[in-house]
Amino acid sequence: MRYWKTYAGVAAVAVAAFMAAPGGAAASGPAAQPFTHQTFNGVLGPLTANGDGSLPGSSRIPPNPICATAPSAAANVNTDCEGNAPHNETAIAVNPANPANLIGGANDYQLSLSPGGTLYETIYSRAHVSFDGGRSWTTYVVPFSSYVATGDPAVAFDAAGHAYYATLGFLFSQGRGCCTNPDVVVAHSGDGGKTWSTPVRVASGTGSFGSVGTFNDKEYIAAWGNGNAIVTWTVFNDGIKGSFISSPIFDSVTHDGGATWSAPQEISGSAPFCVGAAAGSPTACNQDQFSVPAVAADGSIYVAFESTASNVTGRDQYLVVRVDPATGARIAGPFRVAGLIDGLTDYPINIDGRQTYQDSQFRSNSAGNIAADPTNAMHLAVVWSDMRNSSLPAPSDPYQAKTNSDIIVSQSFDGGMTWSAPTALAAPGDQFQPWAAYGADGRLRIGYFDRSYDQANHKFGYTLATETKPGSLKFTTTEVTTALSDPTQGDRWFSGTTVSPAFPHPSTFIGDYSGIAALPGGGTVALWTDLRVPTCFTVRCGSGEDAFVGSGG
Repeated sequence: MRYWKTYAGVAAVAVAAFMAAPGGAAASGPAAQPFTHQTFNGVLGPLTANGDGSLPGSSRIPPNPICATAPSAAANVNTDCEGNAPHNETAIAVNPANPANLIGGANDYQLSLSPGGTLYETIYSRAHVSFDGGRSWTTYVVPFSSYVATGDPAVAFDAAGHAYYATLGFLFSQGRGCCTNPDVVVAHSGDGGKTWSTPVRVASGTGSFGSVGTFNDKEYIAAWGNGNAIVTWTVFNDGIKGSFISSPIFDSVTHDGGATWSAPQEISGSAPFCVGAAAGSPTACNQDQFSVPAVAADGSIYVAFESTASNVTGRDQYLVVRVDPATGARIAGPFRVAGLIDGLTDYPINIDGRQTYQDSQFRSNSAGNIAADPTNAMHLAVVWSDMRNSSLPAPSDPYQAKTNSDIIVSQSFDGGMTWSAPTALAAPGDQFQPWAAYGADGRLRIGYFDRSYDQANHKFGYTLATETKPGSLKFTTTEVTTALSDPTQGDRWFSGTTVSPAFPHPSTFIGDYSGIAALPGGGTVALWTDLRVPTCFTVRCGSGEDAFVGSGG
């Protein structure tokens, strides 16, 4: 799972996907240096920055609020008003004290082009906020400006209506370009997302890309009660030249509304059921990633994450631990949910060495999340996607592969100790990047990207699957999207090398996750990365990447 680190770290245009490295070589994750001596899609002049890595003008500290969208009664609404730039890795939360109040988070990029052809870029996680149930959206500043970039956003409300916004914060490393290993930071809001506190640093990264240190990655957050929240994340322990040592899951909790946080602590424990570990190497299977916490009806807290199951096949397993709500300490587990079919020969591989799908270049993964049933404190579900129903082994070349990724779900009725056999939501084509939430009626909802709407298995929509009866794991499905997106070609922002002439300018990055949230009065709201809106920037036009919202049953 180590390969995810190089891309999940900086959620930035310059690093994550399409910036060219000096000399024209393809960028390889954080080795590329944002803002300095780079080119944008190979067509613009050098990027420039102030001496501290910040950008000139007002993009670093803009007015608050920044802008707002006009109200819309459309089934799908674009939540962005900030200009011609991409958005991906969306998260959404609903205020239980005011269900019309929604907060969306995204990797939110800010781009401007000078008359002389110089691109100015910032990457700050913004708060997309609605107070009318998603008809209109205002973009508010979360004051992450002490960092030069942020990414991997996550949002949550506690029961009293306090909002929390977690993300990763990056600084430039003296003499090393980009970047210091990221901090985990959380801001909080008491007015529904209009104003935010100065972010609190929950965990500090040490070292920088390619050095000895600790690299914090993929944080997520959950909240409960009045002023309580938990954030979990991966700590990549790096050796000489950034070599992998281990990647356990850590957590921290707050009980004063996010003003202070407990000292970070490891919660993942020793990964069970891992085969192929090198003799004498206790950390050989300690490769954990993609943690997500969930709060059960009785206040118990569970954290699900992926962990290496086999160093031979490269396949993972889902594990669940229970942690103390007061301290965050692990008090039970890890319990094994299931093995995943997501290994070395289960997916085709894109030009950057990441897993992808048929006729595609965008990276993806098997991760999903854990959800807790508000009507039954012992009832949990974990969702993910994998290739168990695809033709295996998969050809390495995505343009030779015919893939069939499906959404998989397992449930527990004893607080995570035992789990049902995995159930697939079988559908033609690829379904991936699921997110689950239970409604107040005890029925599970799962949102996911879905290519079953396109017989060629190219374009995706966003689907909401709703359980027909609590605990049945039988679902009806509804297409939430009113237009399809094509990541196989024509991406304006994250355009990779054209590997196949039939698929020019393929998307290399649409984000690693998109989220849903249950509405207290019934139904579900979803926020996803959408490519339907064409956009032009400098000499080329193509598909944009926007954060769209919609709802379902």
